[in-house]
Amino acid sequence: MDKVAIVTGAGSGIGRAVALALSDDGYAVALAGRRAEALEATRAEASAEARVLLVPTDVRDSDSVRALFDRTQGEFGRLDVVFNNAGTFTPAVALEELTHEQWSAVLDTNLTGVFLCIQQAFRIMKSQEPRGGRIINNGSISAHVPRPNSAPYTATKHAITGLTRSAALDGRAFDIACGQIDIGNAESPMTARMKDGVPQADGSMVPEPTMAVANVARAVVYMASLPLDANVPFMTVMATKMPFIGRG
Repeated sequence: MDKVAIVTGAGSGIGRAVALALSDDGYAVALAGRRAEALEATRAEASAEARVLLVPTDVRDSDSVRALFDRTQGEFGRLDVVFNNAGTFTPAVALEELTHEQWSAVLDTNLTGVFLCIQQAFRIMKSQEPRGGRIINNGSISAHVPRPNSAPYTATKHAITGLTRSAALDGRAFDIACGQIDIGNAESPMTARMKDGVPQADGSMVPEPTMAVANVARAVVYMASLPLDANVPFMTVMATKMPFIGRG
């Protein structure tokens, strides 16, 4: 029986790379994201024999999230892995210039969306046979230290760490493992600007190195591959020379 995974934010970048890597590793994969055309582009890169389900989803909406999990269970029969990857951020402006709407949009996607997906994963993983499964949350280097002018994003990523710990504890009795991968400067549309320079804590603009997104995909596949009596609660994968160690 194939293992089954859900990947949110699967239409581009890290989500696309992880979804394709899980598919190549034998998983049936449900691709979730707001843009159907982006999900189609991801599916077009999968192998001809891949079992892939497209489910346009807004993780901010509880009904949309429940529909994603119901469709996945209905199509594939069970759920083994969830990679909570969907995320967004605000413009890099002074904290006092951010609007309430901008703050809320980041919290709704980056934190509430992950919570809603964990809820639905628990519902399925507790009741299926064999019981259990694995949830992997996409944290960030920003779960440890912020970049300048990133208050909403950084706040959500710190909160993801607490949510990961709580889910790991609450899932323990039901064979549900939960872990977090903190990613630094993986190549994607979001990090393209880093080659031209990004703001540093001392006010300077400095180009930062990036790494291939395939490194993240391999790490997630490794975390997913463990038996449920083993877990990677936290992993950091980053471009070796990026200014994280010693940032600030």
